[in-house]
Amino acid sequence: MWGYGPQTGMMSGWGGYGYGYGAFHMVFWVVLLIAVIVAIVWLVRTMAPAGTRGSAAPRSAGLSLLDERYARGEINRDEYLQKRGDLLG
Repeated sequence: MWGYGPQTGMMSGWGGYGYGYGAFHMVFWVVLLIAVIVAIVWLVRTMAPAGTRGSAAPRSAGLSLLDERYARGEINRDEYLQKRGDLLG
């Protein structure tokens, strides 16, 4: 029963799974763990507010005001470009 010879019966020396399934189960649990981590990261990113994703630096109020004045026609293109260059430094 507990000898060194070939084992037969229900357990077969590998917890009932037979030879080769130990590596399969190890890989399965690693893949499952990675899938859970990816799902958590995806959920956190989709639930974060749009402004906190770090896509671009927020525009200054001066640039927004300058864009509005140019769009309304209060300043011409040359004046817009000169003031925009001043604001961006």
